[in-house]
Amino acid sequence: MRIDILTLFTEMCDRVLCESIIGRARAKGVIETHCHNIRDYTENKQKQVDDAPFGGGMGMIIQAQPVYDCFKAVEKMDERRPYVVYMSPQGKTLTQQKAFELSKLPRLVILCGHYEGVDERVLEEIVDEEISIGDYVLTGGELPALVLADTVARLVPGVLSSDECFTEESHFSGLLEYPQYSRPRVWRDREVPEVLLSGHHLNIKKWRRQKALERTLKKRPDMLESADLSKEDLQYIAQLKEKNQE
Repeated sequence: MRIDILTLFTEMCDRVLCESIIGRARAKGVIETHCHNIRDYTENKQKQVDDAPFGGGMGMIIQAQPVYDCFKAVEKMDERRPYVVYMSPQGKTLTQQKAFELSKLPRLVILCGHYEGVDERVLEEIVDEEISIGDYVLTGGELPALVLADTVARLVPGVLSSDECFTEESHFSGLLEYPQYSRPRVWRDREVPEVLLSGHHLNIKKWRRQKALERTLKKRPDMLESADLSKEDLQYIAQLKEKNQE
């Protein structure tokens, strides 16, 4: 998979994408990530990319021309068609399911806004989808773009050691993840649950499922409405609710 980020702050984005798991996957050639400076595509000597908004108002707007020319140049760098996402607080909120869908694409281009936004005309021209990472506003789209790039890239086959690294995580299955433990066996008088030391895989699997249900019911009960639940899951949830009412 190839991910291109169109931004005014390439060093900020590239530095993050060179680190940790994503950086190692990039070094191995499992994924490609490239950051492109929109400012390099301006048509003025001052390298100015923004201007005042028509109709008045506070702040500045990123002009259509440098964004469009940057995108067209990036588009030609690979024969595969890119899917373009604009990071915007007006977009649909990013979910694990959306990240999984995007991870199946061969190319992803992420456009970072800045100042008071981007000229609407270029958004209409090149953007396939707007995505938000939450109902709040940041100073620019770089941090949201990095969040999107990270959550998508880690789902690409070969980035993590196995699919189980993400299929057992919170949100992937519609539930929050079960609690995890490591050495030492006892820490500050808190012991690791005995079932995890038993070596009985079926019992461990059942315990983890039940703990995932417990956590989801306690912290995010809204998720249970759309989760894929078995008859046994529903019975266990009913028992938990009855117990909580006592």
